[in-house]
Amino acid sequence: MGVLITVLAVFAVAGLILLAMSLRSVQQYEKGVVFRFGRLLPDIRGPGLRVIRPIGDKMRKVSVQTEVLGIPPQGSITADNVTLTVDAVVYFRVIDPVKALVNVRNYPSAVSQIAQTSLRAVIGRADLDTLLSDRDHINAELKKVMDAPTEEPWGLRIERVEIKDIALPESMMRSMSKQAEAERERRARVIAADGEYQASQRLSDAAATMADTPGALQLRLLQTVVDVSAEKNSTLVMPFPVEMLRFFEHKSRETDGESTHRSIARPALPELPELTTPSPPTTPTFSLRGEPVGSLSGERVGSRGERIGNRAAAAREQRDNWPTPADSDSGASSAHS
Repeated sequence: MGVLITVLAVFAVAGLILLAMSLRSVQQYEKGVVFRFGRLLPDIRGPGLRVIRPIGDKMRKVSVQTEVLGIPPQGSITADNVTLTVDAVVYFRVIDPVKALVNVRNYPSAVSQIAQTSLRAVIGRADLDTLLSDRDHINAELKKVMDAPTEEPWGLRIERVEIKDIALPESMMRSMSKQAEAERERRARVIAADGEYQASQRLSDAAATMADTPGALQLRLLQTVVDVSAEKNSTLVMPFPVEMLRFFEHKSRETDGESTHRSIARPALPELPELTTPSPPTTPTFSLRGEPVGSLSGERVGSRGERIGNRAAAAREQRDNWPTPADSDSGASSAHS
């Protein structure tokens, strides 16, 4: 009797051990794939407590959650021959656990390699401006390139690809900063010019309104005086009407017009005798026809007493004053008379 109880106890313990070996717990975010003696069973076990054969069956659990895989920085050359370094991040998940286990070994590593090669290929086909300004297009193209070799053969779905950072050379960064600064300065000048144009239009409208209403100009003048007097300074503002300046300007023009048309009689001044410069008393002079011509000291004096600077001028003076036959006849007739 004791031996029978012992055998039953042994069988009970063995049954409990086999039952424990045949029970598997599958989480909600997992799928169970069962291999029986290395052969894949078609049924995929869902979440919950699942029973398999304790001998010969082996279950592999595959997570169907979205996994995040970082792509290490990749050096590449763009279509416009700019060398840069780009790193990205890939979001993917398993949609077919059987293909993910059977068709590829270590699918996270395979996805990483596919992402690196695809990233270099896409960057090589794009230029720098597109890569910096239109990242959505680059991300969509990366996803499209990576979907082809992963979704159908491996049972993986690439949900999203994002470029995290783009490292540019220092020289390129300086050139881009200069370009951005120049563009901002151009925009600032355009905005300032537009503001000046709009302000000039408003001022023109205001001037037309004030011209139609003289009281508005007076009110504006008083407002300006109030604004200046609000500041605690020693400035004294004296408003002077522009109409008074225009009145004085009109009167001055009338006075100038009358002065130009009016003639003023002036008395004739008596004609003064011509002054002569006597020669120095110490220098003897000679004369023709009783008029001084020159001096022995080299100084030339004209017939009227003016000084002549050189010999040519003295010769011309002598030639002009040389007596002619008509002069001699007139002198003789005067002597007879």
